[in-house]
Amino acid sequence: MKLAESRITSQGQVSVPSEVRRRLGLAPGSMLIWDAEGDAIVVRRAHRYSSEDLHTALFPDGPPEVHTLDELKAGIKERMKRRYARG
Repeated sequence: MKLAESRITSQGQVSVPSEVRRRLGLAPGSMLIWDAEGDAIVVRRAHRYSSEDLHTALFPDGPPEVHTLDELKAGIKERMKRRYARG
């Protein structure tokens, strides 16, 4: 779906169309990231990450081990015992 069109100046500059600025929440000084995805170039606003980007950053070795709610509660209880143990 075509959103907008821009023309490159002789100095290699591109104007970001108002519709694109509005949708991305861009203002003067905003940073853009240019990514290569296959045979396409994708432009994104910097510091706006997808949930997939965050998941990859937090779990680079794949998804974490799955635990039941009872296991999680037991782990929290054990951690609190160790942390606040007296003596």
